[in-house]
Amino acid sequence: MGENSNEKVQKRSFFKGLKSEFKKVIWPDKTTLAKQSVAVVIAMLILGIIIAVLDVLIQYGVNFLISL
Repeated sequence: MGENSNEKVQKRSFFKGLKSEFKKVIWPDKTTLAKQSVAVVIAMLILGIIIAVLDVLIQYGVNFLISL
C-alpha cells in the first residue's frame, strides 16, 4: 500500500512541475508563427526538389551502368 501512495505523490509532483514549465513557455504571436511556417514550407519544397533531382540522376546513372 505504501508504494501506491508514493506513486500518486510522484504523479502529482510530475504534473505540478509540468504545469510550472508550461507557464514559462513564450508562445509566438500570429505574425511570427506565419513567417516561420512559410519558411518551413519553402525549405521543405527546396529540399524535396533537390532530393528529386538527385534521385533522377542516380536512377539514370544506375540504368547506364546496367546497360553496359
